[in-house]
Amino acid sequence: MPARRPSSDPRPAPDTASDVIRWAAFSCVLVPVVLVWYGTSLAGATGAALGLAAVTAACRVLLRRSERCARHCEAQRGGRHTREQTPVD
Repeated sequence: MPARRPSSDPRPAPDTASDVIRWAAFSCVLVPVVLVWYGTSLAGATGAALGLAAVTAACRVLLRRSERCARHCEAQRGGRHTREQTPVD
């Protein structure tokens, strides 16, 4: 049985961007196979695969860029702030 961590240790944050990219890559393979299985032409299925791959690549770039920007902004601010928010009139 694996040793349990003390409750005071912070748990590592899940890498949800990687999970999203893995599922998107899986769909880039699965969708064309299903399309061919149901009678779509090979050219049509290939076009769908290329389109999905392009969208997946663009989303991966944007997700990674967003993660880097968030880490950079948090480092500049010195972590989370606990100050109270100023009310807006």
